[in-house]
Amino acid sequence: MTTQAKPEEVSAGSGGTPFLSVRDLSVRFSTEDGVVRAVDNLSFDVAPGSTLGIVGESGSGKSVTNLAVLGLHNPERTEITGSIKLDGQELVGASNKELEKLRGRKMSMIFQDPLTALSPFHTIGVQIGETYRKHTGASKKEARDRAIEMLTRVGIPQPTLRVDDYPHQFSGGMRQRAMIAMSLVCDPKLVIADEPTTALDVTVQAQILDLLKDLQQEMGTAIILITHDLGVVARTAQDIMVMYAGRAVERGTVREVLKTPQHPYTWGLLSSMPSLTGDVDIPLRPVRGTPPSLINLPSGCPFNPRCDFREEVIGGGCTSERPPLSPATGHAAACHLKQVQRQDIFIDQIKPRLG
Repeated sequence: MTTQAKPEEVSAGSGGTPFLSVRDLSVRFSTEDGVVRAVDNLSFDVAPGSTLGIVGESGSGKSVTNLAVLGLHNPERTEITGSIKLDGQELVGASNKELEKLRGRKMSMIFQDPLTALSPFHTIGVQIGETYRKHTGASKKEARDRAIEMLTRVGIPQPTLRVDDYPHQFSGGMRQRAMIAMSLVCDPKLVIADEPTTALDVTVQAQILDLLKDLQQEMGTAIILITHDLGVVARTAQDIMVMYAGRAVERGTVREVLKTPQHPYTWGLLSSMPSLTGDVDIPLRPVRGTPPSLINLPSGCPFNPRCDFREEVIGGGCTSERPPLSPATGHAAACHLKQVQRQDIFIDQIKPRLG
């Protein structure tokens, strides 16, 4: 018999009082094949000036979660329950007019591919200035001056000239910088960065990540970083949440989760990454199998069909009961293995692979 876990309570993380507080969030889509449970009973906080990294495979619910925060799902096709509070204001059930006032001013998003996110028909300056004019009532000249100021802040050379260029005239790294300038033009207190460095080479990736950190320190912005790259999270974030099949399976500070991971899925993600310090002769070990259908989730722990350690759980709980994310605060994992078992497995089997 499958049992539902109780809603998990989470702390504000390493940054103090949360600016964004999400509780028991579920997002479901109706399709011809059935209901897609894209996000299921998710809770987390993000404090001002801190960065939360959300990691997981494609389809784990990372982007769906943050589109729900921004209010960008089609309400006619999407069922959203739970609570999303931005600076104390409830967003679930808010009207599109209310959300439009918040998007760009209090919260914004840096999209994965700026070439498709930016309009090819308008100059960079016009697109940056449009958001500023909408929320401040500024004149065209004031908006242009603000666009030049923002391009300067994100390191675009010759901003007074480049402000009149079109997106196709910018390199990939410069387009991403322009996208960041657009997202920060109204000084929002929450920025969601969806795979902001995926299409960039390693050198430019480092520059973009350093830019985000510098701007965060300057403006006190809370950042949610969506990525599949644990290396990016290690470089940028203070806290991390690992998602699988629409649920949080591990949560904690970056140091806790990357140094002493507690969930078999997190072990799999780390084992599939090359290490600069480990033995180069040790082969990478990808997570076996494929993610489950979000229409027909396996009973019990959704990771159990891919888990190498489910036989260690006495009584077959992995296939019958959904494990809660525990403890309620601090470093937590949703796994039926006892903590001492997880520690022994990590030290004896997982840590030697990681180097």
